[in-house]
Amino acid sequence: MLSSSGILISIREDPGRCPICQGPWHVQKTTPHHGRTISHGQFEIRETIHVCANRCRLDSGQLVTRRAKSLARHIIPGKTVGYDVMTFVGLQRFVHHRQREETRELVLHEHGIQLSSGTISNLTKLFLDYLWKLHGKHIEQLRDALNSDGGWPLHIDATGEDGRGTLLVALAGWRRWVLGSWKIPTEHTEAILPCLHEVVQKFGAPCAIMRDLGRAITPAVNTLLAELELNIPVLACHMHFLKDIGKDLLNPAYGELRALFKRYKLLAKLRSLSRDLGRKIGTNSRQARQYVNAWQEQAASDYSIPQGVAGIATVRTITQWILDYKADSTGLDYPFDRPYLDLYDRCMTACRAVDAFIYGKPSDSKMLKTLKRLRRIIAPVASEVPFKQIVLRLRSRGKLFDELRDTLRLVPKSSSGRSKRNVSNPLTSDQAAAELRDIRQQVENLTASLEKRRPKRGPAKDTRNAIDLILRHIQDHSDYLWGHVISISKETGKQIRIVDRTNNILESFFRYMKHDERRRSGRKILTQDFENLPPEAALAYNLKCPDYVSIVCGSLEYLHEAFVKIDLDQSKANTGSNHRGKRKSVPILPRIETASLSAVDRKLIRTEQMQQRIVAAAKSRAPYCTT
Repeated sequence: MLSSSGILISIREDPGRCPICQGPWHVQKTTPHHGRTISHGQFEIRETIHVCANRCRLDSGQLVTRRAKSLARHIIPGKTVGYDVMTFVGLQRFVHHRQREETRELVLHEHGIQLSSGTISNLTKLFLDYLWKLHGKHIEQLRDALNSDGGWPLHIDATGEDGRGTLLVALAGWRRWVLGSWKIPTEHTEAILPCLHEVVQKFGAPCAIMRDLGRAITPAVNTLLAELELNIPVLACHMHFLKDIGKDLLNPAYGELRALFKRYKLLAKLRSLSRDLGRKIGTNSRQARQYVNAWQEQAASDYSIPQGVAGIATVRTITQWILDYKADSTGLDYPFDRPYLDLYDRCMTACRAVDAFIYGKPSDSKMLKTLKRLRRIIAPVASEVPFKQIVLRLRSRGKLFDELRDTLRLVPKSSSGRSKRNVSNPLTSDQAAAELRDIRQQVENLTASLEKRRPKRGPAKDTRNAIDLILRHIQDHSDYLWGHVISISKETGKQIRIVDRTNNILESFFRYMKHDERRRSGRKILTQDFENLPPEAALAYNLKCPDYVSIVCGSLEYLHEAFVKIDLDQSKANTGSNHRGKRKSVPILPRIETASLSAVDRKLIRTEQMQQRIVAAAKSRAPYCTT
């Protein structure tokens, strides 16, 4: 391929007959340009372009011309690079999530093709455009594949970063295919509803819809079903349901506990003490850690603190143990974990331990003074009444929440994003259906138990309010918590399939998508990235699904050939026998602009003309408005 650089290739083919008048062709011009493909390398082309001798024109008014077919199968129209180069660049960007310079080096070293950074960016956008067309071209085949499963559950959710770049994704639950993705101004019902209509129009009605408890998604789904007169299960995500109850149940007490810690500046004082003791240790940190190791190996009943540097290091370690309160969390985040409650427990434990060390009366006066300083910092936790009252209320409510969580049997996720139980022992459809029936029965039993345990009068007002809150949530969402067992008809007879109880497949999709974007950009905050990310980028994740790839192109090796066929079919449509008829444009669904300041609007208002108009109006001598 490197040896082909600079070779001049002349292309002059027999154009055949004009598709409109069946007449001959004349040579319009012979034009030289570059060519860069992975299969041929870099080369120079001299192409002969023909025009209809009778000067036939298309509906657009352009003359009917014919370019070399052999070249059209390799070079993108209007570009100097080939389809295979564009496909390679697009896969590196949206499947392997490599940066521009990484892709540029790969193309140069592996294929001997030089591309600028700007060309790389343009090719990635062009790749998504072709991928979107390819997805739309195979709608019927994709719909048939979904129907062959007996239907498909629709999972719908949106994500963004700092309230910007909102991306709405519709996903087929059993196949894990992205059916559609849209950029919407905000997560609002009027913006979501047209997208749902588009999915149903292309792929037919789903057999069930899984959604979260958002204020926008819920009315959008209900409106869709009412307008289309569909009678299918609408399911609420059990994880969102549980989180919603947990936050409403724990937020009042948990917020008060967090505010108390901040009011006493406990964490700030502990960090300050740890830094001060670290400065006293100075450069003897390695020896100090050895002293701490030796102290830890002493008998647990020995409540003495060593003297000197060893004692300072020991007190510093106790302080750091309190600061490491997040180690008691399971990694599931609030409300499943309550870090400030863990901090309270560690402060109480450390307070009793420090009392024991002080009672031992260390001979080193400086050490005794340091211990008392630590004791003063954490003393409010043990002595102040609000701490105890809030913690008692928080533990009582947390116990009710944990009871509901155990009843719903939401298994924690492993690092791979799958349920630990399902990895080791996956359930069959019948077993999953039986488990769902059992869970529903247990939730009903819990509801009856809470109604019996609810105190009707007396001082247990907080317990009564907590139980009422749980019962109200269960009553409000009971119609959407069940219905995951879907009956499907197949050649072997009627079978059942289970819709996921949570929307975690979309949550995981968004998590991996953001992880990939952070890997590519190197930025932790993706506000700008998500605002500029085309919505078709979500479709690129379908290229990781072998069943999807087999339908649209066979395999990724032939993806560029599928793109070639798109342009060839389009060229035939433009110059085919039905040349007098106008092409039907794809209808664009109207969407309401609900964002207060979208990216498009920012470009509009930041113009110099806008500034001049506002300033001119402000400097005018218009009378003050009195109404």
